[in-house]
Amino acid sequence: MSTSTTVFAREEKQGNVWLGEKRVQAAELVSYPITPIIIQSEAEVGEAMLQELLQTAEQKEGDINIALLGGRGAQQLHKILGAKAKSNELDSLLARLNVFTQDALAPMAMGNSLSFVRDFERILGPDFFRKIKSFTPMQTDTPDLEGALTDYLKRLDSLGGLDIFFIGHGPEADDASHLAYIKPYSGAEAGHMAGVIPISSSILAHHISKFKAGGSDISDEDETECRAAQFILTLGPAAILSAKKVVQSVVDADTAPAKVNTYARVMNTELSQDSTILAEQLNANPGLWIRLHNNAKSFVLPNVVNPNQ
Repeated sequence: MSTSTTVFAREEKQGNVWLGEKRVQAAELVSYPITPIIIQSEAEVGEAMLQELLQTAEQKEGDINIALLGGRGAQQLHKILGAKAKSNELDSLLARLNVFTQDALAPMAMGNSLSFVRDFERILGPDFFRKIKSFTPMQTDTPDLEGALTDYLKRLDSLGGLDIFFIGHGPEADDASHLAYIKPYSGAEAGHMAGVIPISSSILAHHISKFKAGGSDISDEDETECRAAQFILTLGPAAILSAKKVVQSVVDADTAPAKVNTYARVMNTELSQDSTILAEQLNANPGLWIRLHNNAKSFVLPNVVNPNQ
């Protein structure tokens, strides 16, 4: 296996730490329209995501590197993969998968039931993780979070980067949105591969409530540790832009109705050709980064684009 020799430079932006390989000027970025692919049910969204994975497997030889999406957006895909992993139907595909996480709360024990890793294990199941080629989560149980995140990036780089970035869409204030956990006004730039973002107690409380609603068995000790987390580790814009394909799913406008407006804003915003203004647009609304990828698909339920359905 090749070893990465890439040096990831550290940069502090607006209280956040970003790790990047090179500086990309906004003038080098090209915008594309995002056209939602409307699918009638969450189960069908999961099937559509699986088809994207199968298509990639047909189009390339060797390993396939993917970033897992947490939360409700990819749960149906994970249920499908978990069920099929109990048989031998996808064994040849699973044996080629190098799986990465895209964000994580820290500092926190890797075994905490409120970690994204435990949620992936719960839904995907042990057979999936036994059959895939490798699993690389972001390390959250170390005093050197930046060093561990750099090691994670070097591992991803040594494997050739992401073939598929499975991504969601999170609503923020003022009709802005985030991708992975690239927050508005976090200073993320096109060359930033990953970051360490301070996190608020209100976001932690929301995270805990979502896990409880999803059926996770959470101990008092795990909840206490989670509430003490100070940061979220996240992949950055460069990881999105360098992925060979981005597959977005937005399925929960029923429980997160703000996504109707935030998704529409991503679709309808006219991205400036002025590099300074474009950088300001991306910083204020990181959901727009998907508009700068030339091979992105966006699967949505009908009520994301038509709230009356």
